[in-house]
Amino acid sequence: MTGIPATVAEAPRSARRAVIFDLDGVIVDSFAVMEEAFAVAYKEVVGEGQAPFEEYRRHQGRYFPDIMRIMGLPLEMEEPFVRESYRLAHQVPVFEGITELLATLRSRRFKLAVATGKSGPRARSLLEQLGLLHFFDHVIGSDEVAHPKPAPDIVVRALELLELPAEEAIMIGDAPTDIASAHGAGVASVAALWADVDDEDALLGAQPGAVLYRPDELLALCPSVPRG
Repeated sequence: MTGIPATVAEAPRSARRAVIFDLDGVIVDSFAVMEEAFAVAYKEVVGEGQAPFEEYRRHQGRYFPDIMRIMGLPLEMEEPFVRESYRLAHQVPVFEGITELLATLRSRRFKLAVATGKSGPRARSLLEQLGLLHFFDHVIGSDEVAHPKPAPDIVVRALELLELPAEEAIMIGDAPTDIASAHGAGVASVAALWADVDDEDALLGAQPGAVLYRPDELLALCPSVPRG
């Protein structure tokens, strides 16, 4: 099943030259590792009790310190959370079909970037460990822009690094913050539903330009970039 609306599917395809990806929930299925790291950080800093991971997931796409502020949790949780995330990184799986998607987009001469709620160093480390870093021209973390998602800064920064105007790129994410960031930057937005999306209604309510259920469906929006 696919949900590509005419507004995106019928746009001038020859203009598309780049895809900007969110990381967690789009390229990698990191939520099990994220939950374990969050539980350890909560126990170390807050103490005993149930770590509110489901509430944390509702804020996915945002920078970790921003989520702590929203949830009223100590910012000191960041250090153990990051430590455990690095320790458990080898357990993070890549979604089925993603490696093939990236290879095909590269063969079609697309520029690729990652714009993630993670910090830049942690995102690049994870992608390198998974053997995916070489696919991307740039990987931008939330610590590398003035205002993380849902602000448009990280998508605007990706466009600057890719040296492309907004109309030549697509942003794909699994959270309302991704769609809002794309909209703010004037970039076509795509919702990825191949992950276990925490709140599908909220994601669709953010009004993405397309809704995809498998990674390979993105290829219909990304024909080969003409030479020259």
